Amino acid sequence: QVQLVESGGGLVQPGGSLRLSCAGPGFILDHYAIGWFRQAPGKEREGISCISSSDGSTYYADSVKGRFTISTDNAENTVYLEMNSLKPEDTALYYCATATCNDHHIRGYLEVWGQGTLVTVSS
Repeated sequence: QVQLVESGGGLVQPGGSLRLSCAGPGFILDHYAIGWFRQAPGKEREGISCISSSDGSTYYADSVKGRFTISTDNAENTVYLEMNSLKPEDTALYYCATATCNDHHIRGYLEVWGQGTLVTVSS
């Protein structure tokens, strides 16, 4: 069953910005780290960002560090991914999921995933 719902994807020009949203039950967001993942055609899933539910620590893959920002709004039960300076290689299906994360990895956990939102970066 779908417990997390992504939104905010769309078509954007290179250099542009998008903000993705991941909405889910508070009991999920309050107890588990939430990661953002993406998968482009012909490529494996990549964990790109994660935020801890315990202390709010954030983590980023090198591919997006400095361009993307993850944040939470507990009152809205939403995790956001602000994406700036988008590149064509950022084109992918983006989705959120419960995760484990630290300085070395961002991985899915407990198989709680959203359905994804498509981001297309093209002129």
